[in-house]
Amino acid sequence: MPDCTSSRDLAASHSAWQASLTLGFADDAGTTRLLNKIHQGPLRVQKALYPEDSKVCHAIIVHPPGGVVGGDQLEIDIGVGDHAHAFISTPGAAKWYKANGKVSRQSVHLHVNQNAALEWLPQETIFFDTANVVLEQQVELAAGATFLGCEILCMGRSGSGEVFNTGRVRQRSSIRREGRLIWWEQGDIIGGRLDSPLALNGHSVCATLIAAGQALPAAVLNEIRADLNADGEHIFGVTQTKGVLVARHLGNDSETARRLMLAVWRRLRPYLLQREAVTPRIWQT
Repeated sequence: MPDCTSSRDLAASHSAWQASLTLGFADDAGTTRLLNKIHQGPLRVQKALYPEDSKVCHAIIVHPPGGVVGGDQLEIDIGVGDHAHAFISTPGAAKWYKANGKVSRQSVHLHVNQNAALEWLPQETIFFDTANVVLEQQVELAAGATFLGCEILCMGRSGSGEVFNTGRVRQRSSIRREGRLIWWEQGDIIGGRLDSPLALNGHSVCATLIAAGQALPAAVLNEIRADLNADGEHIFGVTQTKGVLVARHLGNDSETARRLMLAVWRRLRPYLLQREAVTPRIWQT
């Protein structure tokens, strides 16, 4: 459905929002409960859902304005207590509108306690041309904790013929286990330079899935590579270092990126979390 108001109109009429959301999940005799939710500004969480069973609590984070305008500041802090299991997603694509001369920021802090699990699977993020965005994500894992996270970044609105010519997206992400840094990555995507082999090599969509938990057998990695290569002609790769698995895709279609990342997730979940992967209904609407 097209936007009724253009991003230029939104940027011109909107004062910057400062929004924050804090969520706390805890294990209650085998049931994961959402016991803490504090919000300020336009960030909300829908009620806890249990589409699998009581062990896994699903929650949907909602940003009611539907898009982020230049100058907006979003902060998300999620804690998962010992032995709890939370699954977090979003109801649709996140949209980062034109910068209007200001920088937009999102800071995500994820804390996963001992023998707990967090699946962080927001839907795709669309950056409008001229958007100026800073994204930061920090993951803190205790002993025995498992993290599965995914992002799909779409540079410009290819469906509308828009190219990401003059915007900028800066990212920084880290994962620590028991205080020790096990993953660090930072990047700077600059509009008009996506053709560079040091950027997206001419593509407009990039997707990454990161899993931090027990190491997977080499046979499973080979199965994932074989399955994804058999799915069609894709730029896709999966690697594993000590305790961290990374799957990446470059393309021009968010639906393809979604299908590939979900395929990897379905393969990983039984090994890392001893659970079959059931695609969230929110991803199918």
